[in-house]
Amino acid sequence: MKPALGAALAFLACAPAFAQVVLNASSSAPPAHPLTAGMLVPFCADIEKVTRARVRCNILPKAPVGAVQTLDGIKDGLMDLSFITHGYTPGRFALTDAAEFPFMGDTAEITSVAFQRIHERVLARTNEHGNLVLLSVFTHGPGQIYNTRRAVRTIADLEGLKIRVGGGVGNDLARNLGAVPMLKSATESYELLSSGIADGVFFPKDSPMSFKLVPLIRHVTYVPGGLYNVTFAWVANPTKWNRISAADRKLIEPLLGEALARRSGLAWDAADARGEAAVREAKIPIVIAGPQLIAEIRARAEPLEREWIEKKAKPKGVDGEAVLKALRAEIAALQKEK
Repeated sequence: MKPALGAALAFLACAPAFAQVVLNASSSAPPAHPLTAGMLVPFCADIEKVTRARVRCNILPKAPVGAVQTLDGIKDGLMDLSFITHGYTPGRFALTDAAEFPFMGDTAEITSVAFQRIHERVLARTNEHGNLVLLSVFTHGPGQIYNTRRAVRTIADLEGLKIRVGGGVGNDLARNLGAVPMLKSATESYELLSSGIADGVFFPKDSPMSFKLVPLIRHVTYVPGGLYNVTFAWVANPTKWNRISAADRKLIEPLLGEALARRSGLAWDAADARGEAAVREAKIPIVIAGPQLIAEIRARAEPLEREWIEKKAKPKGVDGEAVLKALRAEIAALQKEK
């Protein structure tokens, strides 16, 4: 054998039999937040495991852009894999509002799985996520009321309070309830409350602990079934995702869709339990919304549902009333299975 040929064969024998794809993964949430520690990190670990490291994540230590700019960051390739908050880009998403209305469900797992199923069945065909690779949709846990001013037992108690919201239905609902909504990233909440710029926040139960708000909060109102939800999507940059071989994308596929929605919901439910425990341990006064407040919320939310059906869903060729009915039926069926 000629020396040059032998050297070439030796090199080929040592070279990897695959081209590794590294996904730059990013989270705008803190490292300990369920979006990061409970969802992104284990999801990336499973991608690496099922592909035998042919596909792996490089989890960036800091998000290249703010939470509000994540959608464009993924589109432009500043990162390859992340989650987006639909409400952070007003006017960009309309149909995802379906899962954000009050009293949808008691757990993030159930609302996320139900939302994923209805999205696949009805909403995905409208392609609101454009050219991004949509891996899954999901919701956070049932939204609650936290503030620094007064106990909220009736709608009148919300009147005039400046409330940080995450956009979407939560923004419009806050206004209909008499509060002053402030659309800001969740990561800004500590500064908003500590400086007095905001009087309160609408958040799921995890957030007082996730964003270190427990020392600032003076009053909590828990709304059974949730005052609202916020919807999210796991998305990937199409150019980078398409570099993954068809065989490896097939291996990754069982991790996506409903499986990823369930993973995300379960992680959020676990964090919600820890967040509620932290609130109770701090002995912050808690009000459980009673029949009067629940009835008032329903009355103020009903016009928002009608508006969504007529002005957002209908123009996109979607029967919004049927979507809400199907979503609530899916949630009810999943709750019975528990």
